[in-house]
Amino acid sequence: MENHGGNVYRFARQSGRNFEEIIDFSASINPLGPPKAVQAAIMAAIPYLCHYPDPEAYALTQALAKRLNIDPLQIICSNGSTELIHLLTRVLRPEAILLTAPTFLEYERAFWTVHRPSSPAEKIQRLFLLPEDSFMIRPQRFIAAMAEMATASCRMAFLCNPNNPTGGLLPRAQVLEIAAAAKELKCHLIVDEAFMDFVPESQSVLDEVKRNPWLTVLRSLTKIYAVPGLRIGFGVFPPPLAKVVRGQQEPWTVNTPAQQAAIAALADSDYLDETLAVIASGKKTLALGFERLGIDFFPPAANFFLIRHPRAQTILTSLRKKGIMLRDCISFPGLDGTYLRVAVRTDRENKLLIKELEGLCRAS
Repeated sequence: MENHGGNVYRFARQSGRNFEEIIDFSASINPLGPPKAVQAAIMAAIPYLCHYPDPEAYALTQALAKRLNIDPLQIICSNGSTELIHLLTRVLRPEAILLTAPTFLEYERAFWTVHRPSSPAEKIQRLFLLPEDSFMIRPQRFIAAMAEMATASCRMAFLCNPNNPTGGLLPRAQVLEIAAAAKELKCHLIVDEAFMDFVPESQSVLDEVKRNPWLTVLRSLTKIYAVPGLRIGFGVFPPPLAKVVRGQQEPWTVNTPAQQAAIAALADSDYLDETLAVIASGKKTLALGFERLGIDFFPPAANFFLIRHPRAQTILTSLRKKGIMLRDCISFPGLDGTYLRVAVRTDRENKLLIKELEGLCRAS
């Protein structure tokens, strides 16, 4: 069982296929591929590989601060946002954490890397989201669940928005409602906005961190700019927490090509406009295809679908034989083997998937 999608290396080894033959719907990455400016920046960084990377990622931090209108002292760049999930958990060592279910698996994994699973003092509280409610997060339920952890001396709640793997988006006003409650309850609220760049009208709460010492926001640049192989992300922290986290971060976690690629990417606004257009078109193609084939799906705000079919495992296996990867969701608490996650890919690939699914559904 895998904890993440996108393991094309294992798939290639097991299937005997070349990378070029694999169509990966299991990882929710921008189907446009890296911007040309990013590719040029990577090549331009090669002469600097004989030097250590800038441990402060100073130029990238300044670029982010200018782009987001945020104090650079609040920003920490990282080897993907996953690094910060683990780093925050090691620094704060919460006695209890709140997670929705389903949600990104790395939150729980980070918790158990600093606690023994057998220890009765630590616990994970799950707020199970309901399929009949389209797996939407309801603020009052989330706040009530945070309040139930009040006896723990250090508490942390993870809120993935848009949520992975369900794709649902909690509007900014409702996230701020939860953040205000977290401040009152003295619970560290970590809002993971890894897929927020795929939302046409951003509902981000990045700008609220400076007003709430209990709010932290994480972002990923690898998904929107299609560079997961580089690993680049960042977080915006309350100033006191930023200082502590920065002091505990391992040196040189963001390599030089990644820093330069991210700087180039931030300057390419045309690429983002094109991305939103491609994703909107792809979502329409897939949604119409799923509807026609009678495949249940949950309308997403991000660039992937959560679908449900009684023969999901058979579909998964059959598509793998044809070099097509989907994300099996059986490892997510709150889901079972009937759920699959499907990324939005290029127009050609989206249509190919629907065609393959049509054959499989017809055979059933």
